[in-house]
Amino acid sequence: MLRRVSCLMLLLIFWLQALAAAAAAPPKISAQAAVLINAKTGQVLFGKNEHNIMYPASTTKMMTLITALEKGDLNSKVTVSSRAAACDGSSLELRAGDQLSLRQLLTGMMLVSGNDAAEATAENVAGSVWKFVGMMNNNALKMRLENTHFSNPHGLPDRTHYSTALDLARIAAYGLKNPTFAKIVSTPEYSFSFYNRPGVRHIVNTNKLLKTFSGANGVKTGSTQAAGDCLVAAAKRNDIELIAVVLNDDERWDDAPNLLEYGFKRMAE
Repeated sequence: MLRRVSCLMLLLIFWLQALAAAAAAPPKISAQAAVLINAKTGQVLFGKNEHNIMYPASTTKMMTLITALEKGDLNSKVTVSSRAAACDGSSLELRAGDQLSLRQLLTGMMLVSGNDAAEATAENVAGSVWKFVGMMNNNALKMRLENTHFSNPHGLPDRTHYSTALDLARIAAYGLKNPTFAKIVSTPEYSFSFYNRPGVRHIVNTNKLLKTFSGANGVKTGSTQAAGDCLVAAAKRNDIELIAVVLNDDERWDDAPNLLEYGFKRMAE
């Protein structure tokens, strides 16, 4: 009888240990590179090729937003140039001569990932795109991002435009400390009007997690043929804020939330 009880106790212990191990195991993800960090402390909770140099696509715009908020005037009136309006890739559908505030421009840039808005932002804040990109790189140096370099404000591929999953997570963590940054990247939908043409524009954030994941509060999507599908996702629950980054990931809408859920469970242990 005692032997049977002992065997049952051992089986129970092994079963509980197996359950604990399964609960603590990180999810399997498809991303070529990924990372999960505690936004407050910077602690890395999960990493997969997180130091690998990668194309960041439109997750670049996190640094564009940070730089514009630090150097620009949100209430300034921006007149869109023909160069900005003609920018390739994802677009806010701006026309040359359109006038709107920098705040409206930045919100449009982040929600629909407008490359035209990123170019117009750079021209407004710094006078030229190349000067603005210099400001972005100076910010990267200040943040001690040794594996990041920008050559444009929007993220279209260039061999001198690169980052890593870990650096992008750190950029997001830095940005989220700014209340205006945090408000913009957590906005699910937005309506605005131009100063000089009629009608109201209504746009929807490309970050679907804002409407589907509990606690989601940002941050940025990205996608190009060179970079693949990318996502920097943040969520906050019970004063714990986590940031997940997945790069070149066909399953980004599953992998990022799975990483965040894993992180919250781990932090609760």
